[in-house]
Amino acid sequence: MIIERKRPYTPLQVESLLHPIVKRWFYTQFKEFAPPQLFSLVPIHRRENILISSPTGSGKTLSAFLSILNELVGLSLAKELEDRIYAVYISPLKALANDIDKNLNTPLKQIKEILKKQDKKLNIRVGVRTGDTSPSKKSAMLRKPPHILITTPESLAIMLTTKKFKENFNKTQWVIVDEIHALADNKRGSHLSVSLERLHTLAQPTRVGLSATVSPIKEVAKYLVGYENSQERNCIVVDVNYLKQLDLKVLCPVENLITTPFEETQTKLYKLIDTLIQQHKTTLIFTNTRSGTEKVVHHLKQKFPKNYTEITEQGPGSKIGAHHGSLSKDHRLKIESQLKEGKLKAVVSSTSLELGIDIGYIDLVILLGSPKSVARALQRIGRSGHKLHDKAKGRIIVLDRDDLVECAVLLKAAIEKKVDKIAIPRNCLDVLVQHIFAIAIDNPIGISELYTLLKQSYTYHHLSWEDYMNTIDYLSGKFAKLEDRSVYAKIWYDEETAMIGKRGRLARVLYMTNVGTIPDETRVKVKVNKEIVGYIEESFLERLKKNDVFVLGGNTYQFLYSQGLTAFCKGSVDRPPTIPRWVSEMLPLSYDLAIEIQKFRTYIEELLNQNTKKKDILEFIHSYLYLDTNAAESLYEYFHQQYHYAKIPHNKRILIEYYNGEYDTTIIFHTLYGRRTNDVLSRAVGFVLGKIHKKDFEIGITDNGFTLRSQSQVQARRALTILKANELRQLMEDALDTTEVLGRRFRHCAARSLMILRNYLGRTKSVGRQARSSRLLIAAVRRIDKNFPVLKETKREILEDHMDIQHAETIIQQIQEKKIEVSEITTEIPSPFAFNLVAQGYSDIIKMSDRQEFLKKMHNMILLKISLKENKKIKKEKK
Repeated sequence: MIIERKRPYTPLQVESLLHPIVKRWFYTQFKEFAPPQLFSLVPIHRRENILISSPTGSGKTLSAFLSILNELVGLSLAKELEDRIYAVYISPLKALANDIDKNLNTPLKQIKEILKKQDKKLNIRVGVRTGDTSPSKKSAMLRKPPHILITTPESLAIMLTTKKFKENFNKTQWVIVDEIHALADNKRGSHLSVSLERLHTLAQPTRVGLSATVSPIKEVAKYLVGYENSQERNCIVVDVNYLKQLDLKVLCPVENLITTPFEETQTKLYKLIDTLIQQHKTTLIFTNTRSGTEKVVHHLKQKFPKNYTEITEQGPGSKIGAHHGSLSKDHRLKIESQLKEGKLKAVVSSTSLELGIDIGYIDLVILLGSPKSVARALQRIGRSGHKLHDKAKGRIIVLDRDDLVECAVLLKAAIEKKVDKIAIPRNCLDVLVQHIFAIAIDNPIGISELYTLLKQSYTYHHLSWEDYMNTIDYLSGKFAKLEDRSVYAKIWYDEETAMIGKRGRLARVLYMTNVGTIPDETRVKVKVNKEIVGYIEESFLERLKKNDVFVLGGNTYQFLYSQGLTAFCKGSVDRPPTIPRWVSEMLPLSYDLAIEIQKFRTYIEELLNQNTKKKDILEFIHSYLYLDTNAAESLYEYFHQQYHYAKIPHNKRILIEYYNGEYDTTIIFHTLYGRRTNDVLSRAVGFVLGKIHKKDFEIGITDNGFTLRSQSQVQARRALTILKANELRQLMEDALDTTEVLGRRFRHCAARSLMILRNYLGRTKSVGRQARSSRLLIAAVRRIDKNFPVLKETKREILEDHMDIQHAETIIQQIQEKKIEVSEITTEIPSPFAFNLVAQGYSDIIKMSDRQEFLKKMHNMILLKISLKENKKIKKEKK
């Protein structure tokens, strides 16, 4: 049962639990208890499961640790502290684990100093175990385990399968899962969910979850605690996000986003960024992409050298730094420590500084472009204002009209705490393989007993017996044909006794060296004939379909097919690109935020339908969205032009626009549902149209819709309206059958399912060799059974995690029930809402300045068309 606690305990109630030494230490460091501490210290002391959702810098980490430290201090001073693990702290990041180690050891040193004066000693040990921990440290930890163990989900799974180390968990009293929102929505979280149940069979520890901004909070609480005898375990939910004050604004560097020349926009953009940085002590800037991060740092240094360079004893130093995943670990650590020490004026990051690594005091966060979700915006902006009652100050800078609408609605949702819901993956069969194998390695176990254990995990609570037994059959070698592909049985299964157990002496080593959910990635060679012309990312390759056109090194290439990690292409293509290179890096718009934007579109259309005066519409925009005058004016013009030139697509209307270009027709589907949902809709429509017209279509996808190109008449509306919600999944599985995304994701699932061993007998299998094995394996399993667990999981992962089939089914259902109308229009110039959809394909081959001119030209033509239409209307009325 999930219980939401609204009232905190009193400071006296909390104080009464503290050991005198801990109480003395606390008041030498803090004036009072922070709200998360008042809510959580008593339940943790009482061994009650709890999920704490609280902003960054609000004291939630100490909320989790204070009760634990308090009890360990008492045991240590009473000389009752045993050599075992009392608390496990699980972090999604190795860097975060190291951070907590420092933050825990500091209080312990301070408490030791107090005790030193009393001639007393404290013997509490804190240890970190991650993939980076040396063998010697692991051995030392085995001999003398830490009382508080800091680790990651992957290392926890390994320790639970290490016979000697596992014994140290037998009396563990607490397990803390930090940044739980960053784990719950992916396969690392699915893996952790079962590890928590395995830990529960040893010690039944109290579970403590920590998160900044998360929704739906009660569902995440269920994920944290799981089930007992088919009933939800009890969990207290504490949400104190409302206490952090927000100072948020959407800024635009120019008055008119369309007519201002590109160079002027860029100059004013960097001037605005620099002005904001200079007005604050330390600024953190998020860009969404790694290339964008480097570009911003370069331009600020180039345009304002005096502001970002300082002379030190060692020579010239920089007061600005870049932080993203492609940089070395040493560089990232250096930037983090310089931030903490206050040596940097600004740091520019892609997404790598979103999570709670301690980076010291930040008084401003700038978001360049939309963060694509309310939760992500609050997470990023929450990095500013280090203390709970400090204001979190954020500025979102926008450079186009779609971004302006998106960020304005996002800002409203953030202020009103309408947080996007996360989707927690269910029944991931590849992760299931790892846990069945790990449990079988430990001791023989009955399949019914194991099934009961797995169903206690939130992520496998609805696991079907059929899928479970298919996975057992695969692991026990029932599909003998796989041995031809070097896939051998890993467990034995006795049908008479209904028991399973490990097979082979190397089983434990094999598991230890291949456990985990994060796939190996590498670059893909692009070849024209036999010549390598460059490299692309794997994530970009999976978006490519046959005949798609993309840009590499300034040249256009047509994709033909791929083999392993080589993409074979045709060069010098005289067609615009169908997929811009940056799409693989961009964050997708959340569905919840997309619906909020669509609702706003509906309100504006209603006002325009009623012939509401401009002044009154502007008044509504100001009251609804908290915008400045320039931004509100831009929004009004944008919607006014779309309304008078075409129609406004919104949550009750999908607009299909046939734009007749010079060489072909671009069919624009205005479906503002986010890229993950549009990926499903576009592939489904493309598949249906392919069957109707007996040809393939070039498809382009954005958050705001998707496009199809055709040189002949196409029945686009019919394709969308004949789709059936209950048939969509099967249709999509058929549509995916020969795609790049299926091949790549199968390799990932096969590696997680131990069909492809990444490490074997001390040798590491390269990604290229993994890809070759994967290609042979997918052909083999297709012949065995279309519901083979690894193939079934691959399709589930693509449709539910990578794409968003659930919301696509909802939309198709609403079309069927006539709750969403599907309208069609034909245009000679793309409508204003279609500008970015049409321009996206060209973004790699034309300069940004030329793109701006292209948009400006279309904008002027639209204004002329609207003017002519209005003149006709006036003449008609006069007659």
